[in-house]
Amino acid sequence: MGRMKLLSNIVNNVTNQVEGFCLIKNVQLKVNVKGAEYLDFTLVDADGEINAKLWDYQSAVHGSYGAGEVIKIRGTINMYRDAEQLKIERIRHMNPNDDVDMSKLVASSPVDGEKLYQELYDFVGAFKQQELSRLTRYLLRENREKLECYPGAMRMHHAVRGGLMYHTHTMLQMARKAVEIYSKLYPELCDELVYTGVILHDIAKTIELDVGELGLANAYTAEGQLLGHISMGMAMVEQACAELSISRETANLVSHILLSHHGIPEYGSPKMPMFPEAEIVSAVDTLDARLYEMFDALNAVEVGKFSERVWGLENRQIYRHGYSLSDHSSD
Repeated sequence: MGRMKLLSNIVNNVTNQVEGFCLIKNVQLKVNVKGAEYLDFTLVDADGEINAKLWDYQSAVHGSYGAGEVIKIRGTINMYRDAEQLKIERIRHMNPNDDVDMSKLVASSPVDGEKLYQELYDFVGAFKQQELSRLTRYLLRENREKLECYPGAMRMHHAVRGGLMYHTHTMLQMARKAVEIYSKLYPELCDELVYTGVILHDIAKTIELDVGELGLANAYTAEGQLLGHISMGMAMVEQACAELSISRETANLVSHILLSHHGIPEYGSPKMPMFPEAEIVSAVDTLDARLYEMFDALNAVEVGKFSERVWGLENRQIYRHGYSLSDHSSD
């Protein structure tokens, strides 16, 4: 994500000290090499996140903290392994008199999740392939409440409230453009199989992620840790196909798209794409995820400068070149 607003709120230019409200995305009690306890936080606001440490933690002095809580902190920004880290010096819970604007703390999709869900549901209703329509609509209905607000990930791309629907919707737009081009070259390409794969590829994120009331992922569920969304997604498809009496061929094709959408075993897919529609879904998923990560990394980067290293992009530094679409507008 980008740079937190909190980090721009410098209260002491000499010590690089900051102060403000933020949200606890996750927190763990740990022990350092000397045996002293400390709290390891991931703190977020609507613009970004940062790792933070509360050293020499004492529950009787500092209190207890959990994921999803709003806190006020004062601390100092340091660099650790080429990334900013916050050393917390003062910390407290939010109280009713603070009048905190929650919209500044919770990162959200730029488009409402309910609106995107309805667009997808209506789109699928117009499918000519009735098995694909029934299967996709069934799984959308069964998971509607979570789909409308869940993030797309815990830390990486689309890790914001409503990010799962936003990622899926953007992928569908790209897939429709790709199908428009390639169906003219390869008439056997099944457009609705591509769209089904796109809409269902991350359906099991609704099981994989432990998401709080604010729509941010706090951790992975036990199922998420043990099984992962790829295998769980295939299981959801298989179960739905059995309940709806969907043909074995359709079940196999959709299941394969879910199993292969990460492309290669190193990224978690037990199978590489083995037919064109699966290849399109995998390629579009990768492109959307990487572009999101790149533009997110560039949020706080000046023209002519590089971002910090991005773990989700093989530790690449991303360059802001300064060109834009507006540079090519016609006279």
